[in-house]
Amino acid sequence: MFEDLLKKLVEWCTSTGIKIVIAIIVLIVAFKIINAVCRKFSKKLEAQKKLDITLIKPLMNFLRIGLKVLVVICMVGFLGVDTGGLSAVIASLGIGIGLAVNGTLANLAGGVMLIITRPFSIGDFISAQGTDGVVEDLSIIYTKVVTVDNRTVYLPNSALSSGTIENYSAKDLRRVDLDFSVAGNDPSLVRNTLLDICDREELVVKDPAAFARITDFGAGNGLKVTLRAWCKSSDYWDCRFNILDTAQKVFEEKGIVIPFNQLDVHIKQ
Repeated sequence: MFEDLLKKLVEWCTSTGIKIVIAIIVLIVAFKIINAVCRKFSKKLEAQKKLDITLIKPLMNFLRIGLKVLVVICMVGFLGVDTGGLSAVIASLGIGIGLAVNGTLANLAGGVMLIITRPFSIGDFISAQGTDGVVEDLSIIYTKVVTVDNRTVYLPNSALSSGTIENYSAKDLRRVDLDFSVAGNDPSLVRNTLLDICDREELVVKDPAAFARITDFGAGNGLKVTLRAWCKSSDYWDCRFNILDTAQKVFEEKGIVIPFNQLDVHIKQ
């Protein structure tokens, strides 16, 4: 009896056992080759700039997963397992998993829509779902955004694809809108002063030209003068802060008064 058991064990090791070892080795080697080839192919596409980096990463993920699944199916067939029955099992599991991860599938569909429609690219500064930041990565399930205070936020693709997205990097130029309240001064002096500030500011582009006009009569706060100047999208915040800093200094030099709310308190004896 022991001899029969030993004989069967030897037969299994020389047939099925060797196949399992070969299959494991092939899987390990194939997975490493697939990862290396996809990584190299991705870097080559990024260097040649034939495709946008936003498309390259998801496509490489699809290709990597698809090739690995194909290798696994081939190895299962090599071991003698009926792949027809395996396909039916995978299909049944797919239905069950699909019902269980309905939200994930929605994110998956949203990721596909974002890749097709491309409302933003990696590196763009966007505002979406109450978050402002730079898009660092677009995966098939979520989008990775890094905020201005260096927080990493993962936004679900389903919400992104169905919500409003503001892309501040889509255009080369962006307009800086500033309102100034002035009192007791010649409006033309204020207007010319603001235009002169824009003319001297290096980050302000000259075409389109800057705009400065009275836009409202403040209720007890003087006049409201609106300044509109254009700059490169990447220079927006520096340009805005430079104009404000310069305006405060020049207003003081020229005696331009900025009104502030005042409160008169009457004390009854």
